[in-house]
Amino acid sequence: MNLPDDEQAFLRDLVKTSRQKIHHVKWVDRDGTDRQTALTQAEAVRLNTIAGRLKISKGELLRQAAHVPVSAQARTEEA
Repeated sequence: MNLPDDEQAFLRDLVKTSRQKIHHVKWVDRDGTDRQTALTQAEAVRLNTIAGRLKISKGELLRQAAHVPVSAQARTEEA
């Protein structure tokens, strides 16, 4: 392919990620909506580490994280 280096890296990472096993975590959002979040292996490991340290389930950790307000800086970066 004749693509710029950054696009080749993006596509390579996309293929690599698609070959990984996806982990699904069921949780309940703050409005009571049932959610299911798909995580890569690395994300699942990090979520497990945090949940284990706090001695709560992965679903409970995501429910609590849904209540964390978005900072003004993060909102500015999204725009």
